[in-house]
Amino acid sequence: MKSMIALLCLFASLSVFAIETGKPAPDYKINRVATNRDPDQFLLKNLKGKVVVFEWLNHGCPFVRKHYDSGNMQALQKKYVNQGVVWLSVISSAKGKQGYVEVEDALKEMKSNKSAATDVILDPEGKIGLLYGAKTTPHMYVINKEGVLVYQGAIDDKPDTEQGSILSAKNYVAEALDLTLAGKPVSQGTTKAYGCSVKYK
Repeated sequence: MKSMIALLCLFASLSVFAIETGKPAPDYKINRVATNRDPDQFLLKNLKGKVVVFEWLNHGCPFVRKHYDSGNMQALQKKYVNQGVVWLSVISSAKGKQGYVEVEDALKEMKSNKSAATDVILDPEGKIGLLYGAKTTPHMYVINKEGVLVYQGAIDDKPDTEQGSILSAKNYVAEALDLTLAGKPVSQGTTKAYGCSVKYK
């Protein structure tokens, strides 16, 4: 059953990306965040000088569960947030669709899943997701201190739901962050995202 769900959820990314790696990442408007912080502090124009990660999130997706149940996603979040990275988990599930949450539920999910993300952005209208062309959960983006998109795509090279594959995986996000934080160019700036389709309205 698990493998069948994974196959049904698997979503192949399109070859044409909404935004181009190596170009300035577009800014956006945030309606709500999970915490009581001012959403405007997470606008890109206010994050210049910070490395930013976007992680498209849906806790009902088995591909997401792989990385959270194993602790892999939280370990990445904690490691890089401790190095000054702003890590934003984005939920673009529309109201009435799988994965949709209100603020209170988003906070509960952060706590129960031991998320170390800086915050969770609620995007039920899908405006940020469609702007960035997010196709899957997870779908990952890395933006450097100058506001340039330096990576977009999969979290790693193991497009499955098996926790055991994490140990042998090449983690594209970690590689992109390590290079970016070291002031070096990201050698592999675009990969094919995998996971469940984002549940847009």
